[in-house]
Amino acid sequence: MTACAIIGLGEAGATYASALIAKGHTVTGFDPVAPSTPAGVTRAATAAEACTGADIVLVMTGAAAARSVAQECLPVLAASSTYADFTSSSPDVMRELGQLPSQADFADVAILGPVAALGEKTPLMVSGPGSQAVADLLTPLGVDVETAEGEPGAAMAHKLLRSVLMKGLASVVVEAVTAGRAAGLEDWIREQIARQLAGDGQAVIDRFLTGTAKHALRRSKEMQDTASYLSDLGVPAEMTTASASALTRMAQETAPAAPALR
Repeated sequence: MTACAIIGLGEAGATYASALIAKGHTVTGFDPVAPSTPAGVTRAATAAEACTGADIVLVMTGAAAARSVAQECLPVLAASSTYADFTSSSPDVMRELGQLPSQADFADVAILGPVAALGEKTPLMVSGPGSQAVADLLTPLGVDVETAEGEPGAAMAHKLLRSVLMKGLASVVVEAVTAGRAAGLEDWIREQIARQLAGDGQAVIDRFLTGTAKHALRRSKEMQDTASYLSDLGVPAEMTTASASALTRMAQETAPAAPALR
């Protein structure tokens, strides 16, 4: 049985707390604003109090609180304990927190999916000296825990790179389906999206990498026209406009240099 502390008892914190208790671990929690406490959790008056005597601390606050929580909690942790930061702090902040004075092993933990949908089984990526302790605790809950090589911050770097794709793709799909609905063609555009997302992913990546730069000038004009069409439909076109700007930049970068004047 592991003595766990969870800082932040919102949706994610409460989810992991309940799952850990169900596995027989003890959980002490702290949250200055959460209105309720998950069944079985002992609620502490301060973050430092929650961490005192803990084998592992899971920090599930917002990123804005990461520094203050670390500064309060790390000094009270004993040797062989683990401090696992699940906040969405930048890689630089994770490296900084991992260097704060403490006897605990620090782990940078990136959540790679929606906890609201997947619960405690949401895939994770970890990095830093405390990675193994996080994996040992959470893998029995059914969590796929992947370890990223490197110092604290490596896991978050992977997550942010993934966000370029996942959040950007989600925004493009929302914009396309919204436009399709406005044009009376929602079923058709959904079929087009599904077709593009299926099949050989690596081949699609290669096609995007080679074709985008090669045809950037023509495609930038097409996306400008697309943005105008979406405006006519009364649909916001932030992603389309951004694509037009990015294609214009690529076209300028790949354009042959003008001959020098003699």
